[in-house]
Amino acid sequence: MPQNLAFLFTKITPEQMIYMWNVLTAIFFTQVLMVIGYCAALATFPDYWLTCTLCFGLPFSYIAIQNIYIDHDVMHGATFPVYEWQRFLTHPFADFFSLPWEEFVLEHNRHHASTVDLLIQGEFGWDPEEFHYALQQWAGPWSSNWYKYLLTVPFIPVIHFFGLNDTGSLFALEWWMHFPDEGAGGKCNKEFWSKWIPRRVKHNAFVLSLWACVWLLGTYPLGRPLSEGWRFMFTVSVFARIGYSAAWMFITNFTHSLPWNEFLAQDPGRTWPVLHNVMAMVLGGKHRWNEMLFHD
Repeated sequence: MPQNLAFLFTKITPEQMIYMWNVLTAIFFTQVLMVIGYCAALATFPDYWLTCTLCFGLPFSYIAIQNIYIDHDVMHGATFPVYEWQRFLTHPFADFFSLPWEEFVLEHNRHHASTVDLLIQGEFGWDPEEFHYALQQWAGPWSSNWYKYLLTVPFIPVIHFFGLNDTGSLFALEWWMHFPDEGAGGKCNKEFWSKWIPRRVKHNAFVLSLWACVWLLGTYPLGRPLSEGWRFMFTVSVFARIGYSAAWMFITNFTHSLPWNEFLAQDPGRTWPVLHNVMAMVLGGKHRWNEMLFHD
């Protein structure tokens, strides 16, 4: 085997698994500190709302992108957390409710199992991402049908923003309508109440409590009544959704799109260095961009 390819087949060590979960945990606590810092900045400089918001929001969106790629790395390389409580920290800022970590892993594995070919979605069964692919591939080749896609492609960032992605609320509802599979004779799955419901309740209780804390930060610390905490929470959520949406658009839509795969097929030597360097910077490094080049 060529020396430069050997690392692809190297088994991840326990130390590397611990490191990956430590990074994911550090991202969560960084997000928490950024939100607290944003509150402190607004309290200290109330006349500079826009400046404080941009200084908080742009880095917060960027770290949300990194959150998803770390989630993806952990999911494929170190699925089980070192400590039980770490499973709650994987994506709580993504939306107001979402899939627990275990179901996040399951639905992503379902995607890989059902869509082996990047451009043939649901080839081996239902793919949770199928609606996304329909918006960008329903009319056939882009070159001759581009005007048709003008009707649907603009909705892709919108549905991501409102939670139709792996860490979002709309996606969670879609998944819960399909999983777990029904029991024999159409009966309720025997583990539905004993296993899956408790996990969902615990995870989303943590998520809701986190957002409740964000709401409270936007009240008395900023001299506002309890009823106006939504203003601060709304701003935090908007920048979080921008970051998470951007990350999932690359993973879900960009890498599975016809134009992108046609471009890769015509450029095997990767002769667009500026493009690759810019995308590496946006996504957090060349290794991240490499994941997008060869995601599946």
